[in-house]
Amino acid sequence: MNEELFAEYQEKFTCKFPKAVELFPELLGYAVSKLSPEGVEAYLDGANFLCKIGQGVEPVLVYMEVMPDIASHFGKGTNKMIADYSYLMARSPNKKALIPFLSTLGHVCRRIDRIEDLEFYLQIIDEYVEKTQTVIHGHHSLYESPGMVALLESMPQLISKLCLNGIRNFIDYGARNYLNAPDEQIAYFKLESHDAKSIITRERKGTTFKDVERHMDMLKECMWDCDLPFQTFATAFDQLRKPVPYLDDELIAIPDVYDEENGVSGIDRYRATLAHMMAHKTWSSQLMADNFAPHMQLFISMFEDCRVEHLAIQRYPGLKKLFLSLHPYPEKGACDDKKMSCLRYRATRMSRALLDENFDPENPLLEEFRERFHKVMAEKGEGSTTQDMAELGIDFYVKTRKQSSDSLPGVFFDDTEVSYRDDNRYIWFYYEEYDESDEIMPNEYENEEKIVENEGGLPPRHYDEWDYISEGYRPDWTTVYERLHPSGDAGKIDRLMAKHDVLAKRLKKMIEMLKPQNKKRIRFQEEGEELDLDIALRSVIDFKSGQAPDPRINYSHTTDSRNIAVMLLVDTSQSLNERNEQTGQTLLELSEEALAITAWTVEQLGDKFAIAGFCSDTRHEVRYQHIKGYSEGYTDEVKARIAAMEASYSTRMGAAMRHAAHYLEGQQAEKKLMLVLTDGEPADIDAKDPQTLIQDTHKAVEELQSKGIYSYCITVDPKADEYVADVFGNQYTVIDHVDKLPEQLPQVFMKLTH
Repeated sequence: MNEELFAEYQEKFTCKFPKAVELFPELLGYAVSKLSPEGVEAYLDGANFLCKIGQGVEPVLVYMEVMPDIASHFGKGTNKMIADYSYLMARSPNKKALIPFLSTLGHVCRRIDRIEDLEFYLQIIDEYVEKTQTVIHGHHSLYESPGMVALLESMPQLISKLCLNGIRNFIDYGARNYLNAPDEQIAYFKLESHDAKSIITRERKGTTFKDVERHMDMLKECMWDCDLPFQTFATAFDQLRKPVPYLDDELIAIPDVYDEENGVSGIDRYRATLAHMMAHKTWSSQLMADNFAPHMQLFISMFEDCRVEHLAIQRYPGLKKLFLSLHPYPEKGACDDKKMSCLRYRATRMSRALLDENFDPENPLLEEFRERFHKVMAEKGEGSTTQDMAELGIDFYVKTRKQSSDSLPGVFFDDTEVSYRDDNRYIWFYYEEYDESDEIMPNEYENEEKIVENEGGLPPRHYDEWDYISEGYRPDWTTVYERLHPSGDAGKIDRLMAKHDVLAKRLKKMIEMLKPQNKKRIRFQEEGEELDLDIALRSVIDFKSGQAPDPRINYSHTTDSRNIAVMLLVDTSQSLNERNEQTGQTLLELSEEALAITAWTVEQLGDKFAIAGFCSDTRHEVRYQHIKGYSEGYTDEVKARIAAMEASYSTRMGAAMRHAAHYLEGQQAEKKLMLVLTDGEPADIDAKDPQTLIQDTHKAVEELQSKGIYSYCITVDPKADEYVADVFGNQYTVIDHVDKLPEQLPQVFMKLTH
């Protein structure tokens, strides 16, 4: 740029902030290199305009830094669009967000291609402001949208993982669910909360591990005879060290999402990763890491990776095409060893040469080690060892070492990452345990409102919850803590049964009528009720012909039993402490009586059944009390748990039903029944809209129906007609006279299972 042109542009730049004047030559030089003369004119007009909006010099400098790339990508009209939008933001309560907006705009624009997409991005921000900015008497107040700054600061991460529609959905979820909780809204948009991570995982394009988990389990068990559990880790967030798959003695860690890469689908990337780690588990042994320098470990690991993949390909030849499709192809001379460390580059080229016979390394040393590697594999095959690869790795490092450049701080990474390989911790161990780094794993739920003590209970389980407004699930929204119910006095239940002796006798007659009467003959019994003549004659013939006779010459009979599995799910919320005016008993005491009689009835019928109670204290703590499992008999221990039932907290029914279905679904039965006993509508203290949990429970009923589980509600709420049909359809009974509950509950059960 000549001096005359520079002087002309300098004259047009009217901003007099000292810092802007000082940096103007440098900023202008870059703009001139990227923009046409008309574009530079528009660029300067935008900078002059921002200089006058009263927000100081910083917006001007950020604008002048980022806009040349953006305007060259979208056109000169972009300058005015961004300047005008910045002015509107500066004049709004969200003026603090102006700098984050401008500074992250470059990241966003690198991910979109059309000016219409940029307009859509600005529209998304406007929608968020409209949803979250306080409005008084139809006018916006002076209060900013609480999560605006956090959202824009997180935008580089969001745009790297989500499309614009995905970002819109992510923002909509946070604005809607944290509208009245500013601190939680900020944590959500900072990507610190568990909900933020769940929504990003849901909105990401690609294959989620949850979608292919069953398939991967089958591959792991059938093809590799491995029963280690999977554990996923998040890849959607910037971290100090990018996580990679790994294998240890306790689990297989694998990414939560895989996008398509080099034309390879997400599920095939999971298959390649699993095959590589299972090959390590099958054929690798361990080396003491203390005996090798870090550079040596890199090359030893590379040779060992290739060895186990070579063996895996021999077992399953189709893996070769998959591995090579994902393996980078580093070109010769791509790394300048005078400027950067080429350790990873050399290792990746060697790795490609070992796996791909068509790869021409154009390097005699790589050819030599390719021949040595294949000679070892040809001679030893599966008898080759990790120690063999250690010898090759050390020798290769020594012969290729560049003393002047291998220790340079800048490391060449282009085309060196083999994405399906693990971090090789499986093949290294340390002699001194205290030398190993103590990795402090972040607590996934450390930002939740509550930390729930669950001493003696099972690990918490997370369930989605249905949002009827957006017609979509809130992923991992509820947390269910399961505990074994404490015990009380089992004699209390026996006294209740004595109290209802007349009812028990009447029920017993009904049970006898319901019990299956058909007899089924069981043949081939060594001991039985009668002689099976056909088998007996055949045994006599075998005996006389010198063959060993079959001793199973009897048969017996058994009753053709019912094939039903039942889950009795009992609401134990605070409202059960209310007393019935007619009897003076609390609803909880009546529920205990009804539950005891029903359990006795089911036991008499011989059906498989389980009992559980539930209550909730916000979505973070749904308490699920185990009273009786399917493998337990109706013993004094179970009676003692029923006798100790207590009522507290609220009724988040959908989460409890999903957790109960987790056990019922696993039962082998022709008919599966979930019987829900409650005294009120689904509700919780953190659900302001009463329809939220009603609609979620209705959705849970539909989910159970799709799994072959029939849900039925028995309610003692006199106002149940207002909502129960919306939840259970026609699958419910309202008991108007609460004192009749112990009598009617077992009768309803018998009608349902007849």
